[in-house]
Amino acid sequence: MSGHSKWSSIKHQKGVTDAKRGQLFTKLTREIIASVREGGGSPDGNYRLRLAIQKARDSNMPLDNIQRAIQRGSGSGEGVAMAELVLGGRGPGGAAILVQALTDNRNRTVQEIRNLFSRAGGSLGESGGVAWLFDSKGIINVKSGGLDTEQLALQAIDAGAEDVKVEKDSVEIYTLPDRIEAVRKSLEQQSVSVESAQLATLPKTTIPLDEKASLQTLKLLDKLEELDDVQSVTSNVDFSDDVLEKYQSGVTA
Repeated sequence: MSGHSKWSSIKHQKGVTDAKRGQLFTKLTREIIASVREGGGSPDGNYRLRLAIQKARDSNMPLDNIQRAIQRGSGSGEGVAMAELVLGGRGPGGAAILVQALTDNRNRTVQEIRNLFSRAGGSLGESGGVAWLFDSKGIINVKSGGLDTEQLALQAIDAGAEDVKVEKDSVEIYTLPDRIEAVRKSLEQQSVSVESAQLATLPKTTIPLDEKASLQTLKLLDKLEELDDVQSVTSNVDFSDDVLEKYQSGVTA
């Protein structure tokens, strides 16, 4: 999990500084709309909507945008039907990749994703072909600056977290999906400043790839995430620090 987690952290940090904020807000809006249509427009009775709203707030999405998205999902605003897709495939070197999307045109989205896999030397198949390699988890991110990370880890475990990973500048706390809210609230009540919290699909185990295949896979993951319809992308690759640094320097040069 660690290698993919590091890639996700880089994406999150990059998103804070130079994100295409309009694209980010589009993805957040779609998640709120889908959440409302699945479970209703009241956050109190809709667990998925509460998480979607919190994620939007963590990303500094204006409250007016959030409210408009809820209205659209409730049918009191303009909007078209959005379909949820989970697609799986194999990337360079045999990497398993799971793509989650929200779209108003299924055929267009599937074709766009298929094309990206093909150009990267991979192939898009049935989601069930790789879905069993992944689990749904809650991830809470905390900046580690000035914190006693050992104490934080104990606080998180006591609150119900499954695992804690300490990185260079941050701490990632992993929970069962239905425990993410409780763990976040517990940490905040103990004056821990939570940077973000979200549900994510993570690999049960990871595989190593050689440098060339790793870099090709990172490029494919980025290209997939750039699609407006794609909400999240997950792979089972354990990216080394050297590969991540080389890739990051290449895309930011």
